[in-house]
Amino acid sequence: MISSDIIRGYTDTMILYLLLNEPSYGYEISRKIKELTDEKYIMKETTLYSAFKRMEANGYIESFSGEETYGKPRTYYKITEAGKSYYREKCEEWELTKEVIEKFIVKENNHEYY
Repeated sequence: MISSDIIRGYTDTMILYLLLNEPSYGYEISRKIKELTDEKYIMKETTLYSAFKRMEANGYIESFSGEETYGKPRTYYKITEAGKSYYREKCEEWELTKEVIEKFIVKENNHEYY
């Protein structure tokens, strides 16, 4: 299981990735994250909805009510152009982050562990 501290700066990236092709709603996004990570990361509901709130306030996503045939209408989210731009920035930032952190990771075949 991955620590939420490690992922914290990239929860928006994960959510925006899932919204790139089509709008979705909270439960479905949470389920897809769990599925895509082979259950190595499960996003808590509070984390998910605070990310929605923050990204909507920043103009990265927009919410709208779905037209369910029964029950309470779901709130759907769709990515905006600003959100797509922010997603690209976060992807570039991740590449740089990986490059930097890799310099401090001991490779089994290169060094002995203490």
